[in-house]
Amino acid sequence: MIAKVPPMGWNSWDCYGAAVTEEITKKNADYMAKYLKPCGWEYVVVDIQWYQPTAINHDYEPFSDVVMDAYGRLLPAENRFPSAAGGRGFAPLADYVHSLGLKFGIHIMRGMPRMAAHRRLPIEGSEFFCHEAADPNSVCTWNPDMYGLKCDLPAAKAYYESLFRLYAQWGVDFVKCDDIAREYPHCRREIELISEACRSCGREMVLSLSPGPAPVEEAEHLKQYANMWRITDDFWDKWEPLKAMFERAQKWCIHSGPGHWPDADMLPVGALRQCSDPDGWTHFTHAEQRTMMTLWGMMRSPLMIGAEMTKNDDFTLSLLTNADVLAIGRDSFCGHPITTTEEESVWVAPRQDGAGLYVALFNLSDEAREVRVDAQALNYAAKTAKELWTQETATTGDALCAELAPHDTAVYLLTK
Repeated sequence: MIAKVPPMGWNSWDCYGAAVTEEITKKNADYMAKYLKPCGWEYVVVDIQWYQPTAINHDYEPFSDVVMDAYGRLLPAENRFPSAAGGRGFAPLADYVHSLGLKFGIHIMRGMPRMAAHRRLPIEGSEFFCHEAADPNSVCTWNPDMYGLKCDLPAAKAYYESLFRLYAQWGVDFVKCDDIAREYPHCRREIELISEACRSCGREMVLSLSPGPAPVEEAEHLKQYANMWRITDDFWDKWEPLKAMFERAQKWCIHSGPGHWPDADMLPVGALRQCSDPDGWTHFTHAEQRTMMTLWGMMRSPLMIGAEMTKNDDFTLSLLTNADVLAIGRDSFCGHPITTTEEESVWVAPRQDGAGLYVALFNLSDEAREVRVDAQALNYAAKTAKELWTQETATTGDALCAELAPHDTAVYLLTK
């Protein structure tokens, strides 16, 4: 099964926007292999506009001269990814990532490059041409590179199949498709075509859909055709959207399961926004980062690091290598809140092996406060309770409680 557990990896967007390079990707892959791989981190994902030679930050250059092959398929810009020279595409970089025991991923936009349609290029492996598949009325509102496709035509199916054949040849393990997860209903058929092309290409790939918020009423369709889908727009390092994620997580947590994972987006920890500020750092407090990691685990969201990992400080590394906390997403099921107010939230998630119950207490207020949950509400006769961030043993008795700083959390593993 593809994505039997929530995928864990690194994505270049938060730290480099559209400007990531091969050298940066390799450095972060090296770091992951050395420090994070033993904890389950495995995907290295190159985000948007890797085909754009002049990308320098998080902005998009309108109508730039993108790099593509004779069949209208985007290729890595060789000035940024030198190993792509000679038509090799991402195959050499994927080979490098695979040599570290990791997996390689890329970002794509739905549709095809506008220039492929304007130049009337042929579609590889078919009798069709790009302008026959392109829909000039289906465009992204925030990125100028692409046209969507006329998904009721066989030319569109042929184009997507040609894309994923190429990605399979490169050795891609993860595809993040953008401008699609929140675009229901008009992108419903496009999602299906992309999924069908991905599943028939001869190589297992995780299919991730962005950006959100995906409509919760389309959950069953998303579960059928994707492995991950975003439940929020781009998530950054501010408390307000983190607090708001509790409501989203409550709506989506019932849809988390093997092969299909609601995605709360990347983890904006450590060194961010490196294009504009090489000294840039997350605005989240330590407490807020613990809350984020705990909530993502309890709702079983995928975990994608947004940092320039080679600049991780001791705290960030400890956050990303806490094996007990990371195990929540892999080893639990049916995580859900039993209470949420403006000031606090309590989540529970039983272990799949029956060997314990995870209980997370969250202080959502701006003041220090005690958060507690009555033992009767947990319906679990615990003998021990280990707090997973501090590794301290707590007493349960009639209630489980913790004194928490503003925006902080405590998460326990209760055992009998």
